[in-house]
Amino acid sequence: MSALSNALGDLPDPVFADLYESETAYLIVIDLPGVSSETLDVRTEGTHLHIEARREKNLPMAFRYLREDRPLFLDTDLPLPPTVVASEADGSLDRGTLTLRLPKREGTDETTIPITTGEGPGSAAET
Repeated sequence: MSALSNALGDLPDPVFADLYESETAYLIVIDLPGVSSETLDVRTEGTHLHIEARREKNLPMAFRYLREDRPLFLDTDLPLPPTVVASEADGSLDRGTLTLRLPKREGTDETTIPITTGEGPGSAAET
């Protein structure tokens, strides 16, 4: 989980993102002003979430740039926590705000390892 949180913190300064966690899911909210569903690609690749977002800027007639700091694109890979079920993830884009819900796997992959005692190979009883 901290790898995802750290990766969100490493996004470019103009990108604002929040990360939430419940017992059943993670929720990522990213501000992407000017991005539409046609210029947004969100997918999982193995243990990473890939987000590519593009937008257009229109330079008003009779004006020129003195300063241009608003990026036109975001292209990032975020590490997914091992408990995420990527195939059940969903998202929405509303007025430039991308919301991704990443469900967690139910239960744990915890397995109890049986420990035996006795006269097995390598035991002190063989010597």
